[in-house]
Amino acid sequence: MNSTKRDFDKEAASWDSPPRVKLAADVSKAILGQIQLKPDMELLDFGCGTGLVSFPLSSQVHSITGVDTSKGMLEVFEGKIKSKQVENIKTLHLDLEKGDTVSGRYHAIISSMTLHHVKDTVNLIRQFHRVLLPGGYIAIADLDEEGGRFHSNNDGVFHFGFDREKLCQLFVEAGFRDVSSATATQMNKLDSQGQDKVFSIFLITGRK
Repeated sequence: MNSTKRDFDKEAASWDSPPRVKLAADVSKAILGQIQLKPDMELLDFGCGTGLVSFPLSSQVHSITGVDTSKGMLEVFEGKIKSKQVENIKTLHLDLEKGDTVSGRYHAIISSMTLHHVKDTVNLIRQFHRVLLPGGYIAIADLDEEGGRFHSNNDGVFHFGFDREKLCQLFVEAGFRDVSSATATQMNKLDSQGQDKVFSIFLITGRK
């Protein structure tokens, strides 16, 4: 797989396409259907991008910290936070490739379509477990195995989707309990070969 870093900064301004907005809405709905968010919760959105998943959940929790490796994405997110006058969301730049680690303490951690861009998923899952408060929730949405056909450019893609059962086992081994998976949504798009294809996106949930 190609490990060249993808330039998300340049893509940020045009990121919020209708298919991505719909995908984020579907994932947000799936998260709300699987984990119980409460008004006193501190939530981490890892790989938040432009905040497409954060905004629908912000009214359900006390605060959201949006973390991303792309400063361009965070700038777009921050502009939307300001324009929407949302006061309980903040952003944080973090780059795993430069040795940064996840910090803070959270009642819930969510992530959508980010894990396949992370080389060392085992280490990241362990970091999630470390910063999650006892009884806290994890909710991770990503691609089922797709053979490298989802992206037109696989720069920065370390995993061509995931085997759900194997990924669930990684969460169990990291210390999570009540780990389960479900289909969050499907996305119809042209694949890397120019063919119309339906891609499946799962949601894995668990608790500390």
